Amino acid sequence: MSTPSSTAAGRHRVRGACPHDCPDTCALEVSVCDGRVVKVAGAADHAPTAGVLCTKVAFYPERIYHPDRLLHPLRRVGGKGPGASFERISWPQALATIADRYRQIIASDGAEAIVPYSYAGNSGLLGYGSMDRRFFHRLGAAQLDRTICASAGAMGYRASIGASVGFDVENVVDARLIIIWGSNSVVSNLHFWRLAQEAKRRGARLIAIDPCRTATADKCDQHIALLPGTDSALALGLMHVLIRDELLDHDYIARHTLGFDALKERARQYPPARVAAICGIEEAEVEQLAHEYGRTTPAAIRTNYGINRTAGGGMALRTLACLPALTGAWRHPAGGILLSSSGNYPVDSAALERPDLMPRPAPRTINMSTIGQDLLRARPPIKALFVYNSNPVAIAPHSAEVVRGFARDDLFTVVHDLFQTDTADYADILLPATSHMEQLDIHKSYGHLHVQVNQPAIPPLGEALSNTELFRRLAQAMGFSEACFADSDEDLCRQAFDWNDPRLAGLSWDKLKADGHARLNLPRGAAPFADGGFPTPSGKCEFHSASLASAGVDPLPDFTAPREWRQSPLASEFPLALITPPARNFLNTSFANSARFLAQERSPAIHLHPADAATRAITDHSLVRIFNRRGEFHARAIVSDRVRPGVAMATSIWWRKLSPDGRNCNEVTSQALTDIGGGATFYDCLVEVAAL
Repeated sequence: MSTPSSTAAGRHRVRGACPHDCPDTCALEVSVCDGRVVKVAGAADHAPTAGVLCTKVAFYPERIYHPDRLLHPLRRVGGKGPGASFERISWPQALATIADRYRQIIASDGAEAIVPYSYAGNSGLLGYGSMDRRFFHRLGAAQLDRTICASAGAMGYRASIGASVGFDVENVVDARLIIIWGSNSVVSNLHFWRLAQEAKRRGARLIAIDPCRTATADKCDQHIALLPGTDSALALGLMHVLIRDELLDHDYIARHTLGFDALKERARQYPPARVAAICGIEEAEVEQLAHEYGRTTPAAIRTNYGINRTAGGGMALRTLACLPALTGAWRHPAGGILLSSSGNYPVDSAALERPDLMPRPAPRTINMSTIGQDLLRARPPIKALFVYNSNPVAIAPHSAEVVRGFARDDLFTVVHDLFQTDTADYADILLPATSHMEQLDIHKSYGHLHVQVNQPAIPPLGEALSNTELFRRLAQAMGFSEACFADSDEDLCRQAFDWNDPRLAGLSWDKLKADGHARLNLPRGAAPFADGGFPTPSGKCEFHSASLASAGVDPLPDFTAPREWRQSPLASEFPLALITPPARNFLNTSFANSARFLAQERSPAIHLHPADAATRAITDHSLVRIFNRRGEFHARAIVSDRVRPGVAMATSIWWRKLSPDGRNCNEVTSQALTDIGGGATFYDCLVEVAAL
C-alpha cells in the first residue's frame, strides 16, 4: 500500500512513516478522501507498530489542517519578537532576498558568518539532512554541531560498545528482568512498553530507575528514585557488588572485554554505602538491584537520553553500557542494553550530504546548545541564521540569551516551518514547510530494526515546500551549478543507503517503495555480541577506552558529579534540582500549539514533593515562580510524592508565547556542556520555587 490503493470512491490509503523524534518510528496508514487526509492509523503489518499509534499522531489531521498553518512566504514588517507582523511575498521574492543578503554577508564577513540551525523536527533521512547539507556545504557556511539531545550519551555509549547498537527490541519479550533506566517508556517509547508488558505477563520483573515516579514507574514492580545526574554512581555501585559477590561471567570477561582489572579497582571505590549517599537512595536498594541483575537471566537494560543531560552525561551512558559484559548478559537475545538501534543502518551520509562540497580548510563549527552565547559573543560574529526542523527560541538553554541574540537588528534570520513558532517571531523571512504527509522520505529508526518509506499522501498545502525542494531552489538562486542540486527526492532515496550492504540483502529502493517497510537483514532471535565482536577498536567491550584517554578523558568508567546539585555551594541559595522531561502530549515543541493537547496539559506545571511545598507555603494548583540567577518562569504547582524531596519536575516544552508569563522552563537552564560530546545539560539545574 505504499502507492494509493482505492477502497471506496474518492478514497484511498497511503503508506507513511512518522518523522518525529521518537524511537518508535511508526509505520502509518494514511486514509485520504477527495484529496484530504481524514484518518491516520498504525500499520498492522509492521511488527514494531502493530497497528497502534500514540495519541499525538492519531490526531495528525488536526496538525495538517491547523488554522494557523503557514501557507505562503512572508516578510517581516516592523520589529522582531512576540507580536511581529509579516506581509505575504512570492517565492521568487523570498529566494532573491535570501540570496542577495547571503552574497552581501559573504562579501563583507565571509560565509562562516552564516549558520544553519536544525535538528530532528523531521527525522527522515531526506528531511533531516540531505539537500540542506549540500547547500550549506557548497555555500561555505559555518557547520552546526547538533548536540542538543543525544551527543554526550552516544559518544559515551560508543566508547564502551563501539556503535549505537544493542539488543533487538523484538526479543525483549523473553527477558526475565527489564531495567528501564532513565526512560518514561509509556510516554516516549510506547511500542517498547508494549513488549515490556508482554515480558511481564510471561513472568519478567520490571524495575524503573528515575528521579520521578513516572507513568512507567507506576506500572513497574519497583521504582528506584535516585537524584538527577547520579546514574553513573549507581552503575558503579552495582559493579562493586557484582565483583565483590562474584556475580560475574568470568569467561565472557576474559574473552570479550578489555581492562577488567583496572575497572575492578575503580569499582572498589564505590561501595553501596557511598553510592547510596551520592544517589540519595537506600544502601539496600543498591545491594538488592545488583544481586537481582547478577542472578537473573536474561536481563535487559533499556535506557534513554534523559540520562545524558547533566555534566557527566557521557560518562553515565559509558558506565551503564559496561554492565552487560560483566554478567555475560550479551549471551542472550533478550539480554544486554539498548540506547539506540540507529548504528545498525548502512546510511550513506556522504552521498546524502556531500561534505566534499565544503571549502578547505573546513569552516568553523557552532554548537547548537550554546546558540545564545554564540549569537552574542562569537567572533567573528554570526550575521545570518537559517532555522528549520527546530525552534531554538523555545528549546535552546538559557532563553534570555537566546532571545537577546535573535533580537539583534543586524542578524538576518530565515525560518522554515509549518507554524509561526517562537523562533519565527524573530524571522526576517518566514517560509512555509510541508508536513511529512506532503513529501517523500525514507527512514531509519533508533528504536527498532526496520527501514521505511514515507509516501506523500496529499499535495503540499498552499505554497509549502519540503526541505529538499527549498534548498534546491536556493541553490539555483545562488547560481550553484553542481549536478547534485538537481537530484530529485527519489534520487536522494536511492542514495540514502548502501544498498549493497549485507544488512540490506534482498532489498532495493524499488522493492522498499512498493512494500512500504522492511526489516534489516539481521537474524531474528540472535544476540548481537554473544561471541564478542564489538565494533570497538579492540573488538571487545572496552572497560578501558584508549580513545577516551587520547581525548583527555578518564579512560575508565567513573562518576562525574552534576555542576549544580545538593553538594554544590549554589545549593544553599537554590536547593531544588530541576528536571524538565517532555509533557505527555508534546514532543519537544511539536504539537504544543494544538488546541486539543493544550487543553489536556492545561498550563505549564511543576511537580513538588509535599515536604518541599510545605516549607515554601505552596499549595496544590497554586501559581509559583521558579527561578535562579539565569532567569525565572511561572507554573502551576502540583504537590505530589511522584517527585522525591529535593527534586522539582517541570513538564516541557511550552511555546513561550502560549505560556501565561511568556516564558518557559529554559529561562533557567544552563548553556554549560557535558563532559564529552558537547551536549546540553538541561537536567543539571538548581532552582528555588516560591509562591506568587
